[in-house]
Amino acid sequence: MKQFVLCCAAALICGGTPAAQQGGQTAAHNHDKMMERGQEGMGFSQTATTHHFLLQKAGGSIQVTANNPKDAATRDEIRMHLQHIAHLFSAGDFDIPMFVHDQMPPGAAEMKKCKGEIRYQYVELPEGGKVVMSGSNPSAVAAIQKFLRFQIEEHQTHDPEKVK
Repeated sequence: MKQFVLCCAAALICGGTPAAQQGGQTAAHNHDKMMERGQEGMGFSQTATTHHFLLQKAGGSIQVTANNPKDAATRDEIRMHLQHIAHLFSAGDFDIPMFVHDQMPPGAAEMKKCKGEIRYQYVELPEGGKVVMSGSNPSAVAAIQKFLRFQIEEHQTHDPEKVK
């Protein structure tokens, strides 16, 4: 019994069980796979860009910029992608985020249902662009914010999850 207790204590001190360690590796692996799908689905390097998902009272925004201000090719790819996203989301098409995340993001189904009540506006930024999403009723706003909170977690942006 004493050996069992000592083994358990050693496992806790050394970082937990192999299953817990595998869970961390699995989470990192899943993030890496999402980043690979992101590059394929968005058309630009995920490591050469910075994503932000910002919550606002009327909804929020998706913002992507090139990390290198002189990287015109990435900047232009970002702009093209975000214009495309604004158009697709307006039509209720969330296939790209579903592909990138390997699941339908929370909030997307609701956004699709109330597509006529959400405005998607593309805005050009010096190093990229953003899509501002605003809802005309509380359920549309809640769906947008649910979608953005999921993006914050998945992309590990550390953006605030509280509305500003």
